[in-house]
Amino acid sequence: MPLLTQVAADHPAITKAWADNGYRPKVTEGDAALGVDVEVVRRDPATSGFTALPRRWVIERTFGWLMLHRRLVRDYEALPARSEAMIHVAMIDLMTRRLTRESTPTLRDTLTQIRQNSRDQTPTAALGSFPSRSAGPVPSCS
Repeated sequence: MPLLTQVAADHPAITKAWADNGYRPKVTEGDAALGVDVEVVRRDPATSGFTALPRRWVIERTFGWLMLHRRLVRDYEALPARSEAMIHVAMIDLMTRRLTRESTPTLRDTLTQIRQNSRDQTPTAALGSFPSRSAGPVPSCS
């Protein structure tokens, strides 16, 4: 498995990896030589329907976070290095938001706040205060 070989060479501190059941034949051949303990995540054959597999949800959750960034939703980039850079930017954005405990207001949050304000106030006050056009002198174009 070339990816596991590259990761083991570039990051010798990595000693544990998880793989899907489909990669089992490829992974088990080379993991002992690399010094990486590869655990194959298997689905319980007794269960039917959807079940969240352990450790697999971590990857799915990360893909979900990445899809919040518009440029990563589609494959817009011509070079793989640019796609990789955009993934780094998205993860840096995620970590800085977590560290600063900031969040970007979404459309859903805005509509919920407007609905709450409209229950408490008159309909025009619910939309917030917007500056009127007659609120001062008109700037000249000279």
